[in-house]
Amino acid sequence: MNAPSKMKKSVVITGGNRGIGAATAILAARNGWDVCISYNRHGAQADDIVCRIGEAGGKAIAVQADMACEDAIVAMFARCDAELSPLGGLVNNAGFLGGESYIEDFDADAMRQLWDVNVVAYFICAREAVRRMSRKRGGAGGAIVNVSSMSAESGGIGPRAHYATTNGARRTFTFALAKQVGPLGIRVNGVMPGVIDTNFNDDFDNEGRNERLKALVPLGRVGTGPDVGETIVWLLSDSAAYVSGAVVPVTGGMF
Repeated sequence: MNAPSKMKKSVVITGGNRGIGAATAILAARNGWDVCISYNRHGAQADDIVCRIGEAGGKAIAVQADMACEDAIVAMFARCDAELSPLGGLVNNAGFLGGESYIEDFDADAMRQLWDVNVVAYFICAREAVRRMSRKRGGAGGAIVNVSSMSAESGGIGPRAHYATTNGARRTFTFALAKQVGPLGIRVNGVMPGVIDTNFNDDFDNEGRNERLKALVPLGRVGTGPDVGETIVWLLSDSAAYVSGAVVPVTGGMF
């Protein structure tokens, strides 16, 4: 098992109610972490994850927090402080596709909204986590994992250039933050999922998607939330104690 150190610690997982976030929350709890998951919608699913963790003997809370709202993010971390063990990890995972649009239909306001959720929120969450985990501020150190996408390198598909661009920013942020906070005792890594069977694409590309795309994956199947979650939990753990500034592709060999 990839357990954290002997001192009990908590991890904040944004967008932890579904898909990759939910799988990561369950795996993290199984590996000894207290878990705080955020959600914006689908509160019943968030409550279900908390219930499943509790039934397995773990401790978890779910906090409704719009990642476009700084005050909501700050309040989420405050609840984690009040109800869980000292913070030792952050998984920046929440985000959205922002629809599909070609450049001739570019909407600057929509892009700003997408940027707020997919990028600015990563900075705010990291700020709050570093304030708590930094050894220079009395913390015990910790780990941050940023979830990006293989579109950060490939550019994704044409009408999702705006989404791919935010993932490129997430990837760059991972490298830069690792250099900045390493001296504070905080490791920063990322994962770049490929084709994963989650609800993330349901509004735009659901029917037949997995069957259609699995032929492009060298391992011959579409990935699952736990495929990515296992990598995230390992990066959070002391087993990855000398891994920082890495972005791990979880793509089944697809590039």
